[in-house]
Amino acid sequence: MNIKPFGVEEWMNAWETGARYNIAETCVDSISMDELFQLTGENKEDFLKNFCSRRLTYGDIEGAPALKRGIAGLYHSIHEDEIVPTHGATGANHHVFYSLISPGDRVISIMPTYQQLYSIPESYGADVKLVHLKKENGYLPDLEEIRRLAIPGTKMICINNPNNPTGALMDKEYLEEIVKIAESVGAYVLCDEVYRHLTQEDIWSESIVDLYDKGISVSSMSKVFSLAGIRLGWIATHDQEVLKSLFSHRDYNLISCGMFDEAVASLALKHKDVLLERSRNIVRESLAVLDAWVQSEPHVSYVKPKAGTTALVYYDLPIDSYTFCEEMYKTTGAFVTPGDCFEQPHSMRIGYAYGTESLKDGLKAVSKYIRLKGEYNA
Repeated sequence: MNIKPFGVEEWMNAWETGARYNIAETCVDSISMDELFQLTGENKEDFLKNFCSRRLTYGDIEGAPALKRGIAGLYHSIHEDEIVPTHGATGANHHVFYSLISPGDRVISIMPTYQQLYSIPESYGADVKLVHLKKENGYLPDLEEIRRLAIPGTKMICINNPNNPTGALMDKEYLEEIVKIAESVGAYVLCDEVYRHLTQEDIWSESIVDLYDKGISVSSMSKVFSLAGIRLGWIATHDQEVLKSLFSHRDYNLISCGMFDEAVASLALKHKDVLLERSRNIVRESLAVLDAWVQSEPHVSYVKPKAGTTALVYYDLPIDSYTFCEEMYKTTGAFVTPGDCFEQPHSMRIGYAYGTESLKDGLKAVSKYIRLKGEYNA
């Protein structure tokens, strides 16, 4: 299989360790196990005693019942038997394509988004068509363009809601328009929903699976629940043929998830409201900090995110984003992601939810670098 290098992950792997100000991180400020027990009020000793007495088998092959109950509680209509646990959302996205996409299949995706959503189906020989998100449309997909590309027999439409890297959010009405297009050609809609529920307003975040029987939701414990270290994600769908294919293909590449990962996730999801409140408070406070900085910094601009933990920020200096981000890292210690990782030149993705003080310090460092470059290019 030939596949393009994964731009954003290669950048993170190369530079994240040693960053002085990490404002590239996309998870809401990660928590420790001790913090998880403090937040939930669960008894740590009882949890560990119970787990340590268990034999370390493969566990529940199709997922621990408590885990699947917790995941189902994040949706309006999903049942426990309509969930496939995976190794993170990256494992979930890959598994969907691995299970459903064949050479020649028409797949419609968007850009910018997480690269898996177009590079993996392309590597399988799919006929991938991209819809480019535009600032002037608030980074929402052009419905007419999707409609034009959705020819009879289209296999899948891939979206990301909230969007990474822009923070754009499609509401129920917008998603329903995409569902109508998919229904007209019998296509699946795969929605990467790893930032779902991280809204700036107190609203219910719609999931594609609550709106469409052929909708496929992917998510994880990493971003919203601050538990990336347990590497646990899932796929949710009502489509029984899809579920059959997912479980069949799972025997070849996954078998089961880790018992400890599932136990920790089950505990966290039992107290999802507490963790969601914490995460929403962090993203709202942090976005206010970022927005104030953008308004005060004359060399940058953005479309203010509606949800999620990331923003795509443009700068007006005559320098490509890889050079910009690498030089800034070496000069100031500020670590952001080049926009060119998402094929968005002269921009950077800023992750704003990994600690307010770190964000403030990191943004000061970005301004310092911009001033230095501005003086150099004057």
